[in-house]
Amino acid sequence: MYNTFIRPLLFSIPADRAHELAVKSGVLISRSRMLLKLTNTIFTQENPSLRQTILGIDFHNPVGLAAGFDKNGVMVPLFQSLGFGFAEIGSITARASSGNPKPRSFRLPADRSLINRLGLNNEGVQAVSKRIKNIKNRDLSIPLGINIAKTHDPSIHGEAATRDYKTSFETLKEMADYITINISCPNTKEGKTFEEPDTLDALLRELFREKDTDLPPVFIKFSPDLTHERLGELVSVCENHEVSGYVACNTSNIREGLLTPADLLGEIGNGGLSGQAIKQRSTGIIRQLRQLTGGSKPIIGVGGVASGRDAIEKLRAGANLLQLYTALVYEGPGIANKINREVAGYLSEHGHHHIHEIIGTDI
Repeated sequence: MYNTFIRPLLFSIPADRAHELAVKSGVLISRSRMLLKLTNTIFTQENPSLRQTILGIDFHNPVGLAAGFDKNGVMVPLFQSLGFGFAEIGSITARASSGNPKPRSFRLPADRSLINRLGLNNEGVQAVSKRIKNIKNRDLSIPLGINIAKTHDPSIHGEAATRDYKTSFETLKEMADYITINISCPNTKEGKTFEEPDTLDALLRELFREKDTDLPPVFIKFSPDLTHERLGELVSVCENHEVSGYVACNTSNIREGLLTPADLLGEIGNGGLSGQAIKQRSTGIIRQLRQLTGGSKPIIGVGGVASGRDAIEKLRAGANLLQLYTALVYEGPGIANKINREVAGYLSEHGHHHIHEIIGTDI
């Protein structure tokens, strides 16, 4: 039904407008116990072979919502009812931001991908934290991750950028099941990002300054465009601090190998590429992280997960959990349930009793 009727309708309007409609619909469903129950009946199926406990957190299945789709945490109950094993909201910043001017998101149907330059639009940490408290009190049974980033303001750089992160971190740490730190945002006058080893080291040193035994697990989200050498340097920095795991990976600025015509890409301009176009690059980062850490830290694999086959590829490369966003646009609301059924089927077909039996087996 989605592919035949709903997607053509949504694709007939600009991507920004389609996402706004999806959010409004998601909010309405999330506020209705009856609609949530109906959605849950249709899309949620439990399978013991997919359950995991990672860093003390129980995940009913490995398929999560990636940050970016639900910026302000307004639809989390819906994603629970759609069969997702966890959801990550954000990115959240210390100050509210309206983001970049529209149009700021674009479809690349030939590549089953998206380009966005949203600009970290969100309501800010104070508004979102109040909403999260209410969500947590509404029978939420899936883990909730919160993605934080630096406020989208070029005047905030250097030590001020670190303090900006710290504000969000301190406000949200008591209500998140885990926190993901998005480190690819410019934070200095020179345009350096927290993907520079020295700035990342300073940030983590500040965030972990107080020895907080109640601190939730903290993940670092990397870009798929990092060189092998730079990724190794950054992991080395993270391993010297209290980082719990890694998310691989963010959107890409690289446009190589796309089927979308170059003139159309030129019209679209800058932005982060997501979806099938970055699948192999993402899987490569996952495999490298697995090797660098010896499998000692959990990895959330994101980038081009749109089928059971995609999921299995990332799991075998070393991902413990998965996330998706672009696949929701192209495959519809049943995608998490579909992937979980296909992964469970693969496990049964190959004589595996649990998902952990295939994680990292391609290393």
